[in-house]
Amino acid sequence: PFFFSIFHFRKKKKIILHLSLYLLSYFSSFFIFPIVLGNNFIVVSAPFGANMQANSASGMAVHDDCKLKFLELKAKRNHRFIVFKIDEKIQQVAVEKIGSPTSTYQEFTNSLPANECRYAVFDFDFTTDENCQKSKIFFIAWAPDTSRVRSKMLYASSKDRFKRELDGIQVELQATDPSEMSLDIVKGRAL
Repeated sequence: PFFFSIFHFRKKKKIILHLSLYLLSYFSSFFIFPIVLGNNFIVVSAPFGANMQANSASGMAVHDDCKLKFLELKAKRNHRFIVFKIDEKIQQVAVEKIGSPTSTYQEFTNSLPANECRYAVFDFDFTTDENCQKSKIFFIAWAPDTSRVRSKMLYASSKDRFKRELDGIQVELQATDPSEMSLDIVKGRAL
């Protein structure tokens, strides 16, 4: 349902009303659109529907298990990699696969589907030129060319929001083909 209101104000009060409506719209669950016609001020408002929130990038939910498993990978090193999948029906990112601490990079790349998008994190161990053992956590946005366009758009629009949930990502890779995330490329980005 839409609601209409008409106000008649002088210029200064119109500006104050306009700003207050903008703030009300920002902090409430209503979409508010003010229209100025001369000294009349028309306000059209409508409640946000569930569809509007679910389709926005910031409306993508993240299952608690995603954050928990990532913390285990980062702090306890219980996992070598985690693959995440968006469940399009419920608009939520969830854990799909977990690699044991002894998993190899080849096992990780084999766990990514050839025709579907995924997010993944990989804990990459390497040795620097100074012969120091180090580790970096990679975030990989996997979007193969053969995946559906809708899926690519969904993963691309939700990526930044999801990455913010995983505090501790050090390197990001975007790959559309296995060659774009080869072991040599990962080593080069780690150093």
